[in-house]
Amino acid sequence: MTARVVCLSPFSEDAVRGLIDPRHPVEVILVPDPPAQEAVLEATHLAHLVIADQRHKHRIDRRVLENMRNCQLIQAASVGFDTVDHRAAAELGIPVANCAGYNREAVADWTMLAILALLRRGAWADRQMRTGWWSQQELLGHQLGALTVGIVGLGNVGGTVARRLTGFGSRVIYADPDPSREFPGAERVELEELLATADVVTVHVPLDVDTRGMIGRDAFARMKPGAFFVNASRGPVVDEAALLHALDSGHLGGAGLDVYETEPLAHDSPLRRVDRVFLSPHFAGTTVEARQRLYEMIGTNLNRVLDGEPPFNVVNQVGVGSAGS
Repeated sequence: MTARVVCLSPFSEDAVRGLIDPRHPVEVILVPDPPAQEAVLEATHLAHLVIADQRHKHRIDRRVLENMRNCQLIQAASVGFDTVDHRAAAELGIPVANCAGYNREAVADWTMLAILALLRRGAWADRQMRTGWWSQQELLGHQLGALTVGIVGLGNVGGTVARRLTGFGSRVIYADPDPSREFPGAERVELEELLATADVVTVHVPLDVDTRGMIGRDAFARMKPGAFFVNASRGPVVDEAALLHALDSGHLGGAGLDVYETEPLAHDSPLRRVDRVFLSPHFAGTTVEARQRLYEMIGTNLNRVLDGEPPFNVVNQVGVGSAGS
């Protein structure tokens, strides 16, 4: 049987074919760039395997899922899977898998970059130096090892950030709903205590109904005056209006952001005018090594399903027969 593989991510046909063992005959279907929801609906109707949109634009909602007739796996091409209605997929018996942990090292590296840039005003100093500026008085910063860092979400990325922080000598506290998650030398606390205690708060949670908007006006108000905030998870986890209020009021010392409520970030976004914000264009997980690991994980799952084996990293518990890696 020739398996129909529909790719919603911006991959070429050759790239998709390269993910699949040549012994499996496949038909590869690509869809136009978003928005193209009707094209998604039509393409996935008879698909056996679907690669979700890495850009988080094409949505696999209940309407699309109910129109599927043959789907054996929806594979997210990322850690996040919020563009797939995984609960509806579970009702329909369709497994949804993600690429958990593929970019943990890359995102942890970016998180450290953002924290250090904020504490030492590195990006701001670079911009000022290019205008001919020279001063040390405005560059009084903080040593990371002297501070308490709070990690919201001690999963793949959060745990990797904790490991890096130990090398700096920071006190590390964390909040996570999974009681099994822990890290040697890090202290578990409730979220409210973390916000009130940490000098730096960094967020590493998936985007879902429970986390959308979880860091809002109340959360920022609980944070210590002058604290720093970093988000490399997903933009909608944070209420940007509340973040801007906390920055403009002077309550926060600064913020590092790689993700935004709406992407790409608008040219006239108020975030672009705040000097105490370190911005990057959703590239924290983009390294050569992470990309290779992503392709390997996607290919492994597609081939497992074609071989009649259960996929790894299933997020909606459909047909789970093996532990994720």
